[in-house]
Amino acid sequence: MSGERDLTALLRHMKPELRPGIFVFCTIPANERVPAAISPLLTFREREGTTLVILRDEAEAVGLRYEFPSRLITLTVHSALDAVGFLAAITAHLADSGISVNAVSAFHHDHLFVPVERADDTMAALQDVSDASLD
Repeated sequence: MSGERDLTALLRHMKPELRPGIFVFCTIPANERVPAAISPLLTFREREGTTLVILRDEAEAVGLRYEFPSRLITLTVHSALDAVGFLAAITAHLADSGISVNAVSAFHHDHLFVPVERADDTMAALQDVSDASLD
């Protein structure tokens, strides 16, 4: 099943959804196993170590140091993996609003990790982008 590629349609129909929980970014050495007590939402292996994006409560429970407490916003439109400009348009608008974002593209959707205290601002900014695509 292929996703949407048309930028205007993507922006118009992104329907952002603020997910529950506070997520954090952790790293463990590349040769270390992921602790069994946690369930990472995202795992990414780099030369320097393995990045884990997990709930803050899980990180604290197993004693992992973390950074960037964030809220997760899922853009529920099914974007194609080769769609051009979707995240660029969104992240540029968020940058103009002074909002930091870590964007992740998965098979069906794009996801934004934003600072906890800016989640509501981000939702409003995304609505602005979506509304502007109607013009």
